[in-house]
Amino acid sequence: MAAVARAVAFAAVVGGVVFAAAGRLDLPFVWGLLATLVGFYVILVWTADPGLVRERVAPGGPNRDRLTRPLAAVFLGSHWLLAGLDARLGWSPVPWELRAAGLAGYAAALCVNLWAVRVNRFYSSAVRVQADRGQQVADAGPYRVVRHPGYTATILAALAGGLALGSWVALLPALGFVALFVRRAVLEDRMLVAELPGYADYARRVRRRLVPGVF
Repeated sequence: MAAVARAVAFAAVVGGVVFAAAGRLDLPFVWGLLATLVGFYVILVWTADPGLVRERVAPGGPNRDRLTRPLAAVFLGSHWLLAGLDARLGWSPVPWELRAAGLAGYAAALCVNLWAVRVNRFYSSAVRVQADRGQQVADAGPYRVVRHPGYTATILAALAGGLALGSWVALLPALGFVALFVRRAVLEDRMLVAELPGYADYARRVRRRLVPGVF
């Protein structure tokens, strides 16, 4: 239940920033995004391996990526703030059709993320090799297509969610968030090739990290 409470608190922060900056609450796509986010976390907590839930809340070892979390907070905070201000001031509105497509894309991306978590019980919130949990290579489900499908889904969720929030300007800090996760995928991949038995062979079979046929 602690994980669910954290998810609800996170959604409350997102909504609080956007609605406060907008000076209004009548933003249906924002409400839709928040409901989708909370629903994702509730399903994740109820269906994921309990050990994984504990690992994601409190990783059992040091995180080798100390840059992503603080910078992601800056980029996301700016993203939400600009989206709210744009709703108030009308700088760069996104047509409702694109906002609807963005919300659908956001939900689809979270479904892919949930799939990746369900398949890989070592999907930690930290970049580390989980020898304490007997980590093994995950090569089923979306891991047959790219080596870091959860990060692919996170990137798509940031971009699609940005459209749902309804501001072109707000997508600029979202691009910084995307760059952080591209960097994280490269960093984690190098660590796993060097330290996780079997991962180098898996990397030779599945050639791309994030985008099939591209990267």
